[in-house]
Amino acid sequence: MYNTSLRIVNNSADAEDVLQESFTDAFGSIHSFQYKSTFGAWLKKIVVNKSINQLRKRKMDLIDIEKTNVGYMPEEESMDEKEIAFKVDEIKKAVKLLPNGYRTVLSLYLFEGYDQEEIAGILRVSHATVRTQYMRAKQKLLGLIKQGGLS
Repeated sequence: MYNTSLRIVNNSADAEDVLQESFTDAFGSIHSFQYKSTFGAWLKKIVVNKSINQLRKRKMDLIDIEKTNVGYMPEEESMDEKEIAFKVDEIKKAVKLLPNGYRTVLSLYLFEGYDQEEIAGILRVSHATVRTQYMRAKQKLLGLIKQGGLS
């Protein structure tokens, strides 16, 4: 649960606070647990929501594309993912360098297993926004990895 929060908030002190609040809330409202899922899945949902709320307190940069006049953005230079050889530590370092919105969407999708529609519901944005944030996060992450020098 700590790692889940840390991937979203990108700050160990905030992740620890989120974790403590999540466990306190979970055990304080254990009577509302309806056994529709495992306790771990229920707790994880609390951790994810509290982590996102923590980011909102910091004014996470996530823009709803449908509410802006932004037109089609041209694709940046395409990168062949298979050509990029990397280590897990380099990826972790690169993910930490992503802006909050990108990192959150990428973490929820790739590491936590949420689909894009679930992420849209969690973040209260459109599915198009999540899809765009994910694509941009992926491109930015690949660019950071390709640049190297993250060690």
